[in-house]
Amino acid sequence: MRRGTLGGVFDHVTIRVADRTRSEPFFTEILQSLGVDQSYSTHAFAEWRDFSLAQADDGHPVTRNVHIGFVAPSREQVDAFWKAGLAAGGVDDGPPGPRPQYIDDYYGAFLRDPDGNSVEAVHYADQDHRAVVSHVWMRVADLQKSTAFYRAILPGAGLLERYVGDDRATFRVARGGHGVSFSVVPGAVLTENVHLAFAGSEEDVRRFHAEATAAGYRDNGMPGERPQYHPGYYAAYVLDPDGHNIEVVDHHRD
Repeated sequence: MRRGTLGGVFDHVTIRVADRTRSEPFFTEILQSLGVDQSYSTHAFAEWRDFSLAQADDGHPVTRNVHIGFVAPSREQVDAFWKAGLAAGGVDDGPPGPRPQYIDDYYGAFLRDPDGNSVEAVHYADQDHRAVVSHVWMRVADLQKSTAFYRAILPGAGLLERYVGDDRATFRVARGGHGVSFSVVPGAVLTENVHLAFAGSEEDVRRFHAEATAAGYRDNGMPGERPQYHPGYYAAYVLDPDGHNIEVVDHHRD
């Protein structure tokens, strides 16, 4: 396993699935259509560079109601993603086509994964093609509280505020690269059980945890080594207002 080597992308985005024997083949097919091969697979989880999934259990419930956009190197691969997903048991949630309401040359296609989450392939000219995950959208109980949390962790997590309004708050992953982002939006049907991890230095890890906990947010793992992942894995974890597990990690591998 090798993460944390690219600036400007998520270190990893992890979802929990109800049935890994259904979900892993689905994601294998749709990501292969985008030119992304599986980078790691054990009994614990499967990984495609900065995206991973794991089996849900009693302590780690299924991820629900999240939207994940994946980078497509071409429009043709957006089309292939949609066809591959349907063939692998996904549900159509929007066929391939232009979406100029987002960006002038935005071209995307949408599916529902085996757990009903929204997954998308998107192509536009000004993308970071090193990334697998282009963007994540989460529906939250209180937009103001969620915005305050992500503002509190901006320096340690390496984030930039891109837009804050009554309809959403969007943050860009800022350590190099371009265009990789996540957004929180208000909603009645909330996103559940997402794990977002951002790459940083040991100092960033400690700063992230200290500033978040000083602001009253819930500790979910003190700064320290996690050798169960790999030697040199140094990370800290905090829960956001909706209970999502947010991490900053230094891999000591660059």
